[in-house]
Amino acid sequence: MKIGIFLGNLGNSAIYYPKLAKITGGVTASIFLCQLLQWQVQHSYSGEWVKTNSSEIEKVTGLNHEEQELARKQLKVRSLLKEKLTNPNTDTLELWADIDAFEEKLNNFWTPNPADIITPISRENNNHPVEIFRETSPPNHVVKTDKYFGQPRQQIAVAVTPHYRFSGPWNSQEQLHNFQRALEAYAQERNLGFGNPSGWAFKIIDSMTKGLTSTFWDEFIAGIPLGESQKVKRDWEIEPEVPYPAFEEERIQYYVHKGEPLEAAVSKARADLRNPVLGKDLWEGFLRKCDRIADDALKAKQQGVDTPYLPSSFNEKPQITKDSVMRKLGAIAPQLALNQSTSETIAEPPKLEQKELPTAAEIPSISSLQKAYQTPLGRSIVEQQIAANPEWGYEIVDGEIVESIPF
Repeated sequence: MKIGIFLGNLGNSAIYYPKLAKITGGVTASIFLCQLLQWQVQHSYSGEWVKTNSSEIEKVTGLNHEEQELARKQLKVRSLLKEKLTNPNTDTLELWADIDAFEEKLNNFWTPNPADIITPISRENNNHPVEIFRETSPPNHVVKTDKYFGQPRQQIAVAVTPHYRFSGPWNSQEQLHNFQRALEAYAQERNLGFGNPSGWAFKIIDSMTKGLTSTFWDEFIAGIPLGESQKVKRDWEIEPEVPYPAFEEERIQYYVHKGEPLEAAVSKARADLRNPVLGKDLWEGFLRKCDRIADDALKAKQQGVDTPYLPSSFNEKPQITKDSVMRKLGAIAPQLALNQSTSETIAEPPKLEQKELPTAAEIPSISSLQKAYQTPLGRSIVEQQIAANPEWGYEIVDGEIVESIPF
């Protein structure tokens, strides 16, 4: 390609004055301002705003959209450019270069005022000073602008206290530690903190250091168990968290009739009664059922029935405890020694002397062992006893107790 054709394809050159970059804020801002001044001079009326768009500016100056945005921002900060609000749906821009402000900047640049700029330190590379612009709103405050690094962030000062300690209503660190241990024990007992009682206790103590009150601290100072004063006795409870036996039994039987195992039925029933909303609805339904049963019983008594019918949940039942279960299992197989710790029995050292073989009356029957083997507690005890007494001649095969084959 010939040089003439090449230069013809390049188009017209744009005017750029390097020294203006110190006033406008950068090279792109200088090119943008020079082109805008040239358009304003070409207008017949010098006060007319220049209407253009991003594509036209890029065609003339070569500045892309991002560079134009940067140039306009730098010029507006220095009060060298004014813009009119236009329709956001169009790309039209109405721009005006403030010639008076531009002339004032030029005068200040050639005759600098010591109060407005910092005198540069002489260097070998003759770098120009960084320009300092005064702000009008906050007094006695100077904003530093740099075309390369921009406005610096304000330094954030954080006061750090050496040997920091929690400050709260406690009188000593020992009292704080005792309170922390009490909170952790309470969280472990109630299964709070999702397996992290220390984290839960930290949240309580940290909230107290921020000025929040804690009922746990009041209970700790008063010497009462944590959480005791926060318990709420609801209508269906004899005391906090202890529902009426008949009401609880009614809910347990509901799940049993649905096919749930007894252990799961008890767990689900107690979870329902701990729910305040669900428990209230169930309690109201239970009262209506009791009222209907009482009306039927009164009618039966009026008709001569001595003992009217009442549901099984209203019958008094003995409380089931660990001791009561052990006594029943001991009555089934006394030789299992349920009233003693099986771990202690197993831990006894074996005697060196030959022990006498048990008589037939002392060996439990397979039927009694199999009956005790049906419950989880009895299963563990029976397995330990059979393993500790091989002379009985029993073994467990596929969940069944059978006689050992000696050959």
